[in-house]
Amino acid sequence: MASIVAVIASTHHPFYYRASTAAGEDRPPFADEWTRKILAFRETLTRARPDVLVMVGSDHFHQLWLDNMPQFLVGKAPFYDANWYNEEREFGLPRMLLKGQEDLSGHILRAGLDAGFDLAFSNELRIDHSITCPIITLRPEADLPIVPIYTNIFAPPLPQPKRFVQLGQSIRDIVESWPSHLRVAVIGTGHLSLELGGPRQFGPHGPDPEFDQRAVEWIANGDLDECLREVTLDSLHSPGNATHGFMDFMLMMGVAGAGVKADYVDTLDLFHTMEAYFTWYPNGAPT
Repeated sequence: MASIVAVIASTHHPFYYRASTAAGEDRPPFADEWTRKILAFRETLTRARPDVLVMVGSDHFHQLWLDNMPQFLVGKAPFYDANWYNEEREFGLPRMLLKGQEDLSGHILRAGLDAGFDLAFSNELRIDHSITCPIITLRPEADLPIVPIYTNIFAPPLPQPKRFVQLGQSIRDIVESWPSHLRVAVIGTGHLSLELGGPRQFGPHGPDPEFDQRAVEWIANGDLDECLREVTLDSLHSPGNATHGFMDFMLMMGVAGAGVKADYVDTLDLFHTMEAYFTWYPNGAPT
């Protein structure tokens, strides 16, 4: 059977690529610290020596729109094009072509349906920065096949937070039941408090530092019970109008397991948001 060698949760700020590659007067003052943190975070995946990446993210209204918005979707294509034009224009993100792992995609779909999740799928999925930014930060060679899983965190009605946790728990069971010798890393990206287009969008930190501190503690300690007690679809409006992306972090807590503390935790206050990085090693830290 396949083995999950790393579970990783991170933010997916699209500005990292441009900030980290800028030079001279164009290089922002926070770029060096941000790059140091990313390089240390990247090593947590490198040490795990994965063969396949299961990538959890959310389409930013690029391909999925109000005419057809699945709650949970699995890509099952041989290749995935990325990024979208506005991401290239605004953030300087490169064009990418990523190889898919169709066998694992099919296994997740079949086993997910059997486990009670009515998963949508796409054979022609094009992916955006919620998938490509963690690849840029964690595996810039982009040489490993992926299985993208998209969640709906944008367009109400949204799934309840507990459903994200349940899907994460099922993803772990399903991947570990895959009849393969390959090593799998499950990587999910969301964010902490976030405001888009509102009065709290730009500041020295995220719009709700108190929420961010509690959220980092929940994730780092695997405190799913406390997280589920406090986080609701309604409560997520208070820390910022786009904070529902935190439910993708909750999904990754489900993959890691209740009560399981992260092996690696790091954060960075980055003007309008807090960046956060977590890694778990289900089979113990690699040597």
